[in-house]
Amino acid sequence: MRAAVVRRPGTPPEHAEHPDPVVGPGRSLVRVTAAPIVPLDLLCASGTSYLGTPAVPYVPGVQGVGVVAESAAVPAGTRVWFATSAGMAPGDGGLAERCSVADDDLVPLAGGLPDTAVAALGTSAVAAWACLTRRGRLRPGETVVVLGAGGAVGQVAVGAARVLGAGRVVAVCRSAAAQDRARAAGADAVVPLAGDVDALAAALAGTCGGSADVVVDPVFGTAATAASQVLAPGGRLVNLGGASGDEAVFSSAVLRGRSAEVLGHTNNALTPAQRREDLDAVLAHAAAGRIAVAHETVPLADVTAAWERQASGRAGTRLVVVP
Repeated sequence: MRAAVVRRPGTPPEHAEHPDPVVGPGRSLVRVTAAPIVPLDLLCASGTSYLGTPAVPYVPGVQGVGVVAESAAVPAGTRVWFATSAGMAPGDGGLAERCSVADDDLVPLAGGLPDTAVAALGTSAVAAWACLTRRGRLRPGETVVVLGAGGAVGQVAVGAARVLGAGRVVAVCRSAAAQDRARAAGADAVVPLAGDVDALAAALAGTCGGSADVVVDPVFGTAATAASQVLAPGGRLVNLGGASGDEAVFSSAVLRGRSAEVLGHTNNALTPAQRREDLDAVLAHAAAGRIAVAHETVPLADVTAAWERQASGRAGTRLVVVP
């Protein structure tokens, strides 16, 4: 089959022939119709992360959408979203024509949302929803700040906060294009990510009406430092990434004085049932037009160039590979 193949950690995958997947007990064969390139794919393939060095050659792609071709768990022909451990454990992922998937990692899909739109949402949607509900415990009427709101997680978090009843949703974005995506997702206001910590904290306080109850943070760094300073009493900052750096500075006086919380989230902590529940919830709202992620489709044959665009920050929107 044709696939994206990483032959050496730290180098982009190439479009090449690769052995067909082997399907054994507890696994299903999926004909892939769409698979996104996400930051976790790049992290896994780098060979320099806490995840360790992947065994090569392998096919990256920690998620995808497709149709079941062979399975003892679900009927052949079932349309599914799926997750893989490509790059985190031996085995191949979704950036290929076909993929072997653990039965527990299959989520049957209903409704007419296009495969590329489902792929663009995927684990980003699960993370954003879980950060607001399971970790952030968002209550109707509360104020939400979404850092990095122009990215995939951020766009879902803005839309999800709206449908979950947030009283006000404030987005923080760097570029003009990202700010436009945040507004399209439903943000009440957008604060540019610029200036020093104090200036950003002041801008957030003024835009939030004084304080924020829940902060969804996929970036960390300076933005998280500033957002922590405007947490309301009992406020919760939920971190799920470090796109802007691995360190932030938090005031002990602020956290103690406001009984505020700084929480971490990883989708790896969710059970397959929880992941399925959260994805189903987001996809239902997406089908109704309330949540979306801006995306661009690229053919599998162009995966190397697409990967390099993602790695360099030139992608702009989510890149979804179509075999």
